[in-house]
Amino acid sequence: MSDTNRIGIIMHGVTGRMGMNQHLIRSVLAIRDQGGLRLKDGSKVMPDPIIVGRNAGKIEELARRHNVERYTTDLDAALADPYNIIFFDAASTKLRPTLLKKAIDAGKHVYSEKPVSEGLEEAVAIARYAKEKGVKNGIVHDKLDLPGLIKLKRLRDNGFFGKILSVKGEFGYWVFTGEDQPAQRPSWNYRAADGGGMVSDMLCHWRYVLDNVVAPVKSVSCTTATHIPTRYDEEGKEYQATADDAAYATFHLEGDIVAHINSSWCTRVRRDDLVTFQIDGTHGSAVAGLHKCYSQHRANTPKPVWNPDEPQKMNFFDDWQEVPDNTVFDNGFKVQWEQFLRHVLEDAPFAYTLSEGAKGVQLAEAGYRSARERRWVDIEDLGI
Repeated sequence: MSDTNRIGIIMHGVTGRMGMNQHLIRSVLAIRDQGGLRLKDGSKVMPDPIIVGRNAGKIEELARRHNVERYTTDLDAALADPYNIIFFDAASTKLRPTLLKKAIDAGKHVYSEKPVSEGLEEAVAIARYAKEKGVKNGIVHDKLDLPGLIKLKRLRDNGFFGKILSVKGEFGYWVFTGEDQPAQRPSWNYRAADGGGMVSDMLCHWRYVLDNVVAPVKSVSCTTATHIPTRYDEEGKEYQATADDAAYATFHLEGDIVAHINSSWCTRVRRDDLVTFQIDGTHGSAVAGLHKCYSQHRANTPKPVWNPDEPQKMNFFDDWQEVPDNTVFDNGFKVQWEQFLRHVLEDAPFAYTLSEGAKGVQLAEAGYRSARERRWVDIEDLGI
């Protein structure tokens, strides 16, 4: 008799780039292809996804291409089947709270991309509803399992920085308008009515990154911009960009730490990676990208002299030491899927619930409010 148990996972909205690549192919199917997930009692669980979407041809082709046996356009039927115990959503943020509630009412455990909703009230309501109904629930927090940020947190936990003073973050790259070259991101990202916007997209990430890698966020001051007002959609048609394509945010963190993160789809990259975070402390500093992390202890800090009359002779990159991997890092999305499966199946701890998702929405909402009112906005305890 096999010790492998199959469990059904409803995967909704995975025909899009992120849902397909990171969640379906590199997470759930990767777990399947490695032979399942071994639990602490020695048994194995084999994820058996059912792809759900509105476009029958698209989901059938996706299923055929990746050897997925089950697919349907009938979400109600998938939710009614007791074999399916988990519902995952990576589709429209606008519809997400309604879909999650529907899945919770069907008795499913729910796992969701972020943001969990467009507004804080809905985010708090669905987090409380999941808790009230007693279903396991989770929100994607992928950046915490990036190797670079794992190393950065490792340095913090080992006291490398001394007293942390500040954080500097740079995120983004040049997204083509679609006029001369195809855009790398979908056009809805730049339409406010469709849920687009840099603040709504990225401040939910910065909330869990700052809270967990540095210190909890206490307040925010944010400036937004729509630098490029006209773009071209997937059919080459011109449209007006009504959502912010850049956000410049300063955060006060617990412990009098100041953090500033620039997020932009209108910048050209001249740094180590598409996103970098630098933490400066009394004893040392470190800079992390997606995979690599470099540190500089106070004993190894050079002493530059300001002299605008001569070209700079120091190469400031030479005085940093790479933090070693010391382990094999798996795909961050897959790691979190495995964590959530363990949470559902063996009640393993899982901190990143829908309540944490609501905190991300809270920070985005506060960022927009700060930008509108041109002032600092405090981050209150949500009480969930």
